[in-house]
Amino acid sequence: MQLHWHRRDLRGVDNRALAAAADAVDGDTASDTDGVIALFVFDDAVLDHAGSPRVAYLLDALGELRAWYRERGGDLLVRHGDPESVVVDVAEGVDADRVVWNKDYSGLARERDAAVRQALADADIARESFHDAICHEPGSITTNDGDPYSVFTYFGRKWHDREKDDPYPAPDADALADSDAVGVDSGTLPTLSDLGFDEPEADLVTAGTEAARKRLDRFCEDGIYRYESDRDYPTRNSTSRLSADLKYGTIGIREVYWASEEAKADASDDEREEIEEFQSQLAWRAFYTHVLWFNPEVVAENYKTYDNEIEWENDPDLLAAWQDGETGYPIVDAGMRQLRAEGFMHNRVRMIVASFLTKDLLIDWREGYDWFREKLVDHDTANDNGGWQWAASTGTDAQPYFRIFNPMTQGERYDPEAEYIAQYVPELDGVDPEIIHGWHEASPTQRHNAAPGYPTPIVDHSERREQALAMFEAARGDE
Repeated sequence: MQLHWHRRDLRGVDNRALAAAADAVDGDTASDTDGVIALFVFDDAVLDHAGSPRVAYLLDALGELRAWYRERGGDLLVRHGDPESVVVDVAEGVDADRVVWNKDYSGLARERDAAVRQALADADIARESFHDAICHEPGSITTNDGDPYSVFTYFGRKWHDREKDDPYPAPDADALADSDAVGVDSGTLPTLSDLGFDEPEADLVTAGTEAARKRLDRFCEDGIYRYESDRDYPTRNSTSRLSADLKYGTIGIREVYWASEEAKADASDDEREEIEEFQSQLAWRAFYTHVLWFNPEVVAENYKTYDNEIEWENDPDLLAAWQDGETGYPIVDAGMRQLRAEGFMHNRVRMIVASFLTKDLLIDWREGYDWFREKLVDHDTANDNGGWQWAASTGTDAQPYFRIFNPMTQGERYDPEAEYIAQYVPELDGVDPEIIHGWHEASPTQRHNAAPGYPTPIVDHSERREQALAMFEAARGDE
């Protein structure tokens, strides 16, 4: 019997560890003593860092995954507890010859996996973990001296040049065993309330592999061919919307990559460049995963070292206004309200709101990272940490501290007709885009006449820009 422990790989297709488990099954038909059975464990140490949007998406994805197994004569066992003991108990209960899983790369995940590996060894149960979540395992793309990269450009070139594995096949139905055959209770999927979470206020995308494939197909029919040109404009619908699927592994990274290669095969030279920019975003995800693998402390610490501590102001009232989308900067507020409404935010807008928090409000990037972790359905430790530290000028290959986004210019450039803003900030719906993009310069009378319910800017961007420069120069030790 092979036991596959699911974590961030909630799919049956293009799942390396699951495919390996199926390959190890002896014979043509699963029986009481032969076959693959799957397990998911709700781990409180992980749930402590979760938000209701992610848990809601997780539960839906697990429901679809369990149905996928059962349609094929298999099953997904569900348990709640410490994986160090639960995985061993289940393995012994199904008389498993081996337990397999796909690796995760955060510090917490590595500590958990090491503990489970040792517990299985103590129980004399074979175990094996596999690289699966990104195309190239941490440590496989390094400088010529064998050091991990801290600059994306050179990493990205090697990432593009490396061959990518084909997607791994789904196990045949006759390789799967069900819970009745092995004499164990499959367990009941808990509710959000059972796990201690409220219903999310956000309206979430549909979870699961079927929905992910529909998003991928739709993207490869249209948006991928204009990705580089349009991806920074939130109303142009040129992005894949696969971020939650890649975070939870409801679709495999190899399936996504090779779908983009198929799109490239029929593309013009200009369209190929658009597609390669999308592939570079897959490379960025891998880059940040490599950074996290070699520097697990970056979850809570600056990657980049300054001579002195950065003296963040951390005004709680300004933080609350940012969280609520009540800053008086329309593009910022639209992004923050999209986050609440959908558990998602367009990537360009993520950069804008992160720059605004750290450079205009002078609030520690960790406050923003924690808020995104609570509200995003696609929160990924490596990717979000990398993005926040990039914006805050504290990360690897980060935005230089003296390059500070002007939120009004950003809004005018990437949402010129204020369509995105009007969608998420109804107080500004119908207001002339010129007034919206000039809100910081409008008189009190103009603001009152145009949108009396929308706030005055909570800070002056020009003044705060100078304060941010002074803050970073002090951290650098400049005179």
